[in-house]
Order: sequence, then C-alpha cells, then structure tokens
Amino acid sequence: MVRYVPDGGAKSCNYGCLGYGNCVSACPFDAIHIVNGIAKVDKEKCKACGKCVAACPKQLIELIPYEAKAVVACSSKDKGPVTMKACQTGCIGCSLCVKVCPSEAVTVTDFHAHIDQSKCTGCGACAAVCPNTVISIVPEHKRKPVVLCQNKDKGPDTRKACTAGCIGCMKCAKACPKEAITVENFLAKIDQEKCVGCQLCVKECPMGVIHVPASE
Repeated sequence: MVRYVPDGGAKSCNYGCLGYGNCVSACPFDAIHIVNGIAKVDKEKCKACGKCVAACPKQLIELIPYEAKAVVACSSKDKGPVTMKACQTGCIGCSLCVKVCPSEAVTVTDFHAHIDQSKCTGCGACAAVCPNTVISIVPEHKRKPVVLCQNKDKGPDTRKACTAGCIGCMKCAKACPKEAITVENFLAKIDQEKCVGCQLCVKECPMGVIHVPASE
C-alpha cells in the first residue's frame, strides 16, 4: 500500500517515517521534532522514557545507548531490489557489514542490519563498506589513524634497528576498503581525505605502527 507524507506526495518505502508527529506529541521533554518530514531526536534532551517508541505507528523508533558508536539509519525489511526501487540510501541486507565487523556486533535479519551496541567498538569498518552509506559512526567516536614512523629503510633493515617501525608489508593498504593507504619507499602513508576512520589498518599492522589518536 502506498503511504503519503503530510502535505507531500506518495512515499514508496513501506518502512519510512510518515511525519505525522505522533512521537512529537508523546514526548514530554520536547526532544523530537519533524524536520523535512522526518522525525529527528535531540539526544541531549531525550531521557529514554520510551513514549515515542510506543507512539510511532510504524515502529521505527528504537532506544539505543547514549554512548552508541554506530547507527543504522534505516528500518526497511524489504528485499534489496524492492528497497533500491524506493530509496537510494536504504539497507539492502547485503551483509558486507557483517563480514567485516571484527567484534561480531552486526547481524542482518529480514534484510536489515542491526548493531549490538554492547559489542560495537566504533571501529567504523561497517560504515566503510556499506554501499548505500546507511551505517554511520557517531561523530564524537570517529577518529582517524596516523602512521607513527618516518623510516624509509627496507623491512629487514628496519627490523634490525627498530621493533616498532613500518616495514612496508602492505597489509594496511590491502585491508583499507577506501584505498586511502599507499606504501612508498617502504613507508605507509594515509590519505586523510579518503580515510573514513574504520581502523582496519590498525588491526592489520604487524608492527603496531598505525595508531589512533585520543582525539583529532
């Protein structure tokens, strides 16, 4: 059945926010507002009372921890082809996020990705491979790695002189889903413009040379 947005046109996604404002009326803390036809929650005002969850006619609102590191901005449970016809930024249940998550925090049920916040470390791997950019890392948890080495000697020479130097093994470059890492003169370099902060390179580096700063 085709849904309609108030004062708008047809909404082809069966799992999209209708913008009726039931959640807004139910919230006693003025933490929800309708912006461009979609409900937006102010996490600073929200007290997690759950009244918006109960009021939503489409059951689109989910309570997640304040400290949540990654979120899935979609509720569709349609099969991939159906979702793609209705929305360019909907979850298609491809499971790429599941395959790359080092903490097994992501699962796909009914063609929809879900993140177990108790397992998620905020590494960003899922967000990096999501083809429709449905998964995003909460800004305060998004940190990009740097290479803590300037040595340009060959691997064997570096190992003789230093136990924590870049040996140019290319493992970081191969692990990067965004081709943000290159190795020149046996030294890894990270293109911060391409880097999305997934930190897969950190996990792959055998020498512990790639590090994530405490803050950017």
